[in-house]
Amino acid sequence: MWATLADTGGSTDNLTGLVGVAARAIEQLGEWGVGAFTLAETVVPPIPSEVILPLAGYLAKQGSLNLVLVFVASTLGAYLGALFLYWLGARLGLERSIRGLSRLPLVDREDFEHAAGWFRRHGRSSIFFGRLLPGIRSLISLPAGASRMPMGTFSLFTLAGSGLWNGALIGLGYLLGTQYQLIEQYSKFLNYAVYAALGIAVAALVVRRFKREKYRR
Repeated sequence: MWATLADTGGSTDNLTGLVGVAARAIEQLGEWGVGAFTLAETVVPPIPSEVILPLAGYLAKQGSLNLVLVFVASTLGAYLGALFLYWLGARLGLERSIRGLSRLPLVDREDFEHAAGWFRRHGRSSIFFGRLLPGIRSLISLPAGASRMPMGTFSLFTLAGSGLWNGALIGLGYLLGTQYQLIEQYSKFLNYAVYAALGIAVAALVVRRFKREKYRR
């Protein structure tokens, strides 16, 4: 394994753009850094686990990280982030929590309302299945906390759903880690996809806020 790394000039040296920066940051921070990323993503949704976790799995395959610790740290980070939002919802109530968090960059009130509607329609099962849905995954804890969902149920469903999501993304990166040259070759296309997704997210947020301000007038 180490000979392979030496031959390729290191596990991240040839990855470029945002993907390369993220990969090198993860490699430097280690397994618990991955956990910090997933905690932040749970509280601040624009940080994408779809980029971070496959890269962590890829680095685990290259020997830079421990695969089991990556999974444990990422799931624990997601759980702690979910607990924070649960506590916020229970402490402030749904409306005050949404009002405060919707001031964050790239976060819109409609995202929180969507998550709250999902919780009302599906109840406690929304905590498990919501962890598998981008947009819902990060915000579903707020209405759960506001409704004082039992902590044991919330914790079980959060850990199960987050573990499934994280395991799938980490496993994908781990499997692709056997194809180093393929990842190197296509990393620039992954960068384009990430930039496009971020651009679309920003544009959609600006348009929604513009329409809402125009409607209020």
